[in-house]
Amino acid sequence: MKLRLVPIALACAAVAAAAFVTGCAGKNAVDQNAGGDFRFVSASDPGQTWKPADRKKVGEVTGELLDGGSFNLASDAGKVVVVNFWASWCPPCQIETPQFDSVYRAYKDKGVDFVGIDFKDQRGKAQSFVKDNDISFPIVYDQQGKTALELGHLPSQGLPFTVLIDKQQRAAAVYVGSLTPKDLEPVLDRLLAESAAAVGSSTGPGA
Repeated sequence: MKLRLVPIALACAAVAAAAFVTGCAGKNAVDQNAGGDFRFVSASDPGQTWKPADRKKVGEVTGELLDGGSFNLASDAGKVVVVNFWASWCPPCQIETPQFDSVYRAYKDKGVDFVGIDFKDQRGKAQSFVKDNDISFPIVYDQQGKTALELGHLPSQGLPFTVLIDKQQRAAAVYVGSLTPKDLEPVLDRLLAESAAAVGSSTGPGA
């Protein structure tokens, strides 16, 4: 499956924090009854990364981990970070998340970190899914979508949704729809090959 790259300013320019879960509905969206206000999507357009000079710095992202403790994106500065919004009720996520864990295990010693953002989900169901599938990367439990607001990149009304963060903590790519390892690994390789001092720094989350 190919993926649709969505510059958030274009996809959901009118979405405000108070209206977060009533944002843009993706093509071929299917209601998954996650409170009646969120959907997974199937996308068909190709995805790509933004050039370093066109990237925007993300906001300060913190959150409560699913099984306790805390997450702070700033601690991953200098690494490539895969931020994946998912939920245990989302069929594409049920396939994608274990595949992401395989990529994480292969890439974590190369300078890549993963964090899952469990969104619009029930904690117990998410915990069971993580345990049953032996997911090893950290999962932030974020029922209300606070993490996305901090990140400065709001998902459209669809899951799964993935943001790739470069070594300077700038958004390098945003994908709506499920990714396979074959989709993700070449992009990670390109981002890892970039210098941590790549040109084109920007300021302001989602600016």
